[in-house]
Amino acid sequence: MDSNGKKYLASDFSAAFHTWYEKLHRYAYTILKDQDEASDTVQFVFTRLWERWEELDDTEELGPYLYRAIHNQSLNRIRKAGNMRNFTAWLNQGAPPVQSDAGNKLALAELNTRIAAALDALPPQCRLIFTMSREQDKKYAEIAQALSISVKTVETQMSKALRILREKLADYIAAGGALLLYIDKLLS
Repeated sequence: MDSNGKKYLASDFSAAFHTWYEKLHRYAYTILKDQDEASDTVQFVFTRLWERWEELDDTEELGPYLYRAIHNQSLNRIRKAGNMRNFTAWLNQGAPPVQSDAGNKLALAELNTRIAAALDALPPQCRLIFTMSREQDKKYAEIAQALSISVKTVETQMSKALRILREKLADYIAAGGALLLYIDKLLS
């Protein structure tokens, strides 16, 4: 016990993971209707939980928190998938391409340069895992198996990559506009 009162122990996280994983996966599946998406959602929520594990007081109930987190993350995944489908449909209906004028072409070229530099700044394993996930559309479990590492390591490296990329591309993210769609697709 420390001056802030009781805290969860690191060993409690493992117990919580084993206690709640299957229940949360079933709940996510009822919302998402996809086993892989449900697995990714539960893994994401547990990654976020681990990041703030030491801040939690052991009197807090994990169940309601976890179910709410799964619910919210599932809805976020549905929303993002819907937005991308709507955007793709809009482009297919003859919408002008994002780089239709010289200003947008220049901004897109600069953004591509900044993204390439941000990706190059990632540590090698972090960059490899990010590339496998985003460019090759591999699930965390597939990446872990291919690289002979744990899924937890993949999750940690992806979180690190996304944090670094968001920091390096913060000015573009804050600027908004058509280029934000390109960044959002990369970072989501």
